[in-house]
Amino acid sequence: MTKFLQLLSSGVALGAIYALVCLGFVIIYKATGVINFAQGAFVVVGAFLVFNFTQTWGLPFYPSILLAMAVMAVIGVVVERLILRRMVGQPVFAVILVTFGLLIVMEHGANAIWGYTLLPVGDPWGLRTVALGDVMVRVIDLWRVTLGAVVLGAFFLFFRYSRMGVAMRATAFDAEAAIAQGISARRVFALSWAIAGVVAVVAGVLLAGGGRGVDVSLGFIALRALPAMILGGLDSPGGSVVGGLIIGVTEVMTAGYINPAYGDIVGQNFHVVMPYIVMILIMMVRPYGLFGTKEVVRI
Repeated sequence: MTKFLQLLSSGVALGAIYALVCLGFVIIYKATGVINFAQGAFVVVGAFLVFNFTQTWGLPFYPSILLAMAVMAVIGVVVERLILRRMVGQPVFAVILVTFGLLIVMEHGANAIWGYTLLPVGDPWGLRTVALGDVMVRVIDLWRVTLGAVVLGAFFLFFRYSRMGVAMRATAFDAEAAIAQGISARRVFALSWAIAGVVAVVAGVLLAGGGRGVDVSLGFIALRALPAMILGGLDSPGGSVVGGLIIGVTEVMTAGYINPAYGDIVGQNFHVVMPYIVMILIMMVRPYGLFGTKEVVRI
């Protein structure tokens, strides 16, 4: 039972990070109908910025996160205005390929600036653990769950009650009707990219914290949140939370139980594959995800 609870706590913590990454995907998809593969690069660049502010400039850790959020929000807006806005009206697959190209370019740029070695983000959590009863829980995992819950909660409050959040919901539901009511779709699109950049910083710091460090491979870990996004529903922010938790717990439990017992049969990295198996099984029953909006086609 102790091992199970320890794995469960780690799985929930990883799921919280996946939920943050999924939120960035979902925001862009709801606003533009495009899966933004560059979100993984946003996570990498955001974490590198925190490293730069803490280790190079000597700024305190938490103000560095806020400063990195501001920079990534600006980067998100610039990417939307200079690149994605020019793709309006083009086939969806072409826009998706552009975001994939952005992923490659941004990660190569990050390597050119910061190199290939693991760099510390300067987090205060380190490898410390605390005892919760008989279960030893890493401090970084507690912060992952706490910060994940705070950011996700703040987004849902903004999305539901703020004027701009209502405008985003209206644009996502029916862009033409929203524009007819005086809502600026361009402003909504830019804001969605800015929010995606902000949540990417938090996800990047939480992934790189706890003694891991940041390098470009962080982006590949972030893209492992794709099954969570598809599982929860491409257009459902709430689904991103549920999907992230399911995939996070599945991955950690598989690494803790199946890999040691059956690793010679299924391979030692089977925990990376298992989320995709879960995604396939659920998609066979619910093709639009657990909370995705089902499209009605009249024949």
